[in-house]
Amino acid sequence: MKKLNLLDSTMLIMGSMIGSGIFIVSAQIARDVNSIFYLMLAWIVTAVLTILAALSYGELAAMMPKAGGQYVYLKEAYGKLFGFLYGWTLFTVIQTGTIAAVAVAFAKFAGVIFPSVSEKNILLQIGEFKIHAAQLVGILVIWILTCSNFRNVKSGALVQNIFTFSKIIALLFVIAAGVYYIFTNDFIIQTSNPLISQSFNQTQNLTLGIFCAALVGSIFSADAWNNITFTAGEVEKPERNLPLSLLLGTGAVLVLYIVINLIYTNALSLEEIKTADSDRVGTLLLQKVFGVRGADLMAIFIMISTFGCVNGLTLSGARVYYAMAKDKLFLSTAASLNKNNSPQKALIMQGVWASVLALSGSYGDLLDYVVFAVLLFYILTVAGVFVLRIKQPDAIRPYKVFAYPILPAIYIIMATVICVSLLIYKPNYTYPGLAIVLAGIPVYFLLNRKN
Repeated sequence: MKKLNLLDSTMLIMGSMIGSGIFIVSAQIARDVNSIFYLMLAWIVTAVLTILAALSYGELAAMMPKAGGQYVYLKEAYGKLFGFLYGWTLFTVIQTGTIAAVAVAFAKFAGVIFPSVSEKNILLQIGEFKIHAAQLVGILVIWILTCSNFRNVKSGALVQNIFTFSKIIALLFVIAAGVYYIFTNDFIIQTSNPLISQSFNQTQNLTLGIFCAALVGSIFSADAWNNITFTAGEVEKPERNLPLSLLLGTGAVLVLYIVINLIYTNALSLEEIKTADSDRVGTLLLQKVFGVRGADLMAIFIMISTFGCVNGLTLSGARVYYAMAKDKLFLSTAASLNKNNSPQKALIMQGVWASVLALSGSYGDLLDYVVFAVLLFYILTVAGVFVLRIKQPDAIRPYKVFAYPILPAIYIIMATVICVSLLIYKPNYTYPGLAIVLAGIPVYFLLNRKN
């Protein structure tokens, strides 16, 4: 069976991480922290947090290179219930909701070039319920990529590699355009030093809790890096390639994210970032450089980025439901593979639910709800490194997390502080997210009773 090599694994991580968020979420973060300095600090903290988690996941991935990844780690560390709750949340909201949101984002930006497929083209309205053209195009994208992944994993990886390379080139182009604008604009050269001059007098009321709550956008934009663990059973030399790809993939994307935000903060004022139309900071930057054509350029870049992102999420997510079904914790038909060794039925189930979410229009709210849940499962998984060192001391560990136990402990402390801050400052989002996770408990016991 053809498997994913180091390049494939790294491209899958990068492709799943890079969507439309990097071009949008900086506006909301800027409004929350009201400072260029703390906007940049938010991205740096997100980068540190993600790298620390990736280092810990590397140990678990090399130790248990099985399909299902994080689901398997949680099951081994804490038992089937915790593994199921993760898989339940992944299927109901995290993976499918992200697929729906990113696919519709593809369609919305396609609407910049082709107005007939934009969200302004309402096709059906019953009371408050609306179906617009962008939703249908998004669903079409979901099914094109779902069917594409019926082939073997190497074919899916080839599509992923092409689109990931394309989106990296697009990001580098945006960075180059921003650098050109900064160094050819006399006003910016004379007045730029925003990291120092605008910080302290604008953030007198900024507390640690508010800052942590503001990290929601950057954390979600940097999420999905763990998706490579879902396909661990199909990776060549997993004991080497999984930890290495986690480090290379997350590191490369986070460097790009920090650099592009440095461009934003030097090419645009804080007020311009905060008030960008529909939060499209990247579009505003290219409009500064290329005029009205900038919006079309950014739309093309985001279409490339989101298409590749949906492919990566689609390819990897179905492997979790396949692993759960083999453990009799999901619909039994999802445990089968087609002639290409692809979990076709799991892919179809994922595509159906993602389409429902896209059609309902509720995916945006659901994603806000689950950021807390995502962090909670990350904390549990990183803590699983400690648990498994005690429970399975003799297990073969081809890679051990660097500076254990210090780095995993730092991650757990940082992520816990953020979770507590979200509970205090964004209760409307965190408690519903927790409710979605807990709703899986009765489902788990019903499944166990049936089995």
